[in-house]
Amino acid sequence: MRRSPLARALHRNRSLVYARYLQLATVRANNRPANRTVVFRGFLEGSNQLKFITDARSEKADQIQQQAWAEACWYFPNTREQFRIAGCLTLVGCDNFDSTLDKARISTWQELSDAARLQFGWADPGKPRVEDPAAFNPPPPDRTQPLTNFCLLLLDPIQVDHLELKGDPQNRYLYCLDGAIRLA
Repeated sequence: MRRSPLARALHRNRSLVYARYLQLATVRANNRPANRTVVFRGFLEGSNQLKFITDARSEKADQIQQQAWAEACWYFPNTREQFRIAGCLTLVGCDNFDSTLDKARISTWQELSDAARLQFGWADPGKPRVEDPAAFNPPPPDRTQPLTNFCLLLLDPIQVDHLELKGDPQNRYLYCLDGAIRLA
């Protein structure tokens, strides 16, 4: 699958900090969708897999363990393009035995800001809020070794629906593992 249309949109929208934010939908245990905003952290080296991060204690992590299929929806305002990216998610946690993915998890942790790393030391996400202020003021975590609840999340695209919302008519392309189709 070609990533050049997405890479081009990222490049052409790089002046917008929020262009790194996209929506990721997973499937809950009751088969209903769960959608949230995530931050794009780049591509896994040597692949087309999109990188995100998550907390192993989150509902998202549980959902992915039960059902790996997901879809991301990403809108780029400068170029007026939308990408819907369907594929399988891989959750890379502290118990991962693939050395390549473990290295990617560690390097992604090291690339985070101090503030982003600190959030992984906070109280459990999705649980009732702890009223103790210390729960949200933990000591700074090690910059080199991820906390055990830090996970690298990879989306391996199977299909990309690319819609160019400018022009008359608009252009829509469907990229699948076995080629691209231009749609009306």
